[in-house]
Amino acid sequence: MAVTLRPRIPTSVAEWRLVGRTVRLVLSLPQYVVLATGYAVLGLSMFVFSRNVALLQQVVFRSRLPWESRATVIVELYPFVGTAYTALQGTVLLLTAVLIGINLSVATYHVREHRLSVGQGSGSLGGIVLGTLGAGCAACGSAVLAGLLSVAGASGLLLALPLDGLEFSVLAVVMLLLSLYWLADGMRGGEIAGCPLPE
Repeated sequence: MAVTLRPRIPTSVAEWRLVGRTVRLVLSLPQYVVLATGYAVLGLSMFVFSRNVALLQQVVFRSRLPWESRATVIVELYPFVGTAYTALQGTVLLLTAVLIGINLSVATYHVREHRLSVGQGSGSLGGIVLGTLGAGCAACGSAVLAGLLSVAGASGLLLALPLDGLEFSVLAVVMLLLSLYWLADGMRGGEIAGCPLPE
């Protein structure tokens, strides 16, 4: 008996349409829009704060500044509000945060509504973890990679990166998109909000 294996990456427009339809149907439910928004804000905040731990400790927690000034410092750490990120970095960071929010919301829907255990519904875990690790800060990602490469005597290879470490964030976006596909593929043939998904 021959076993046919479906590819684990999307290879057609129809598969990307499945992802779009799955996301649209899940986000047609208000509680999952709220959940996706919360996850996205939490993800963006983790990225921003992890890059500025020393500043937060010094200015926000240990200083005698008024609370309004502390809040201003926090808000200006975010992309497009302050000056910490270029337009491209801010765009990729926001895209990653939005994809993390959508991904976790769809995963939550899948686990809750299809009564799966966390182990059964963890097909997108790899994408979420890699997306989270790679997206927060291209400089942090390249610093970690520099440490690993320096052990092998190859840390100078990072200078060859054409986007100055933004490649890690782009890789995170790709992994999150694949993760969404894997979730949608796992829900193939089911229903979302009474609407069937194609087989």
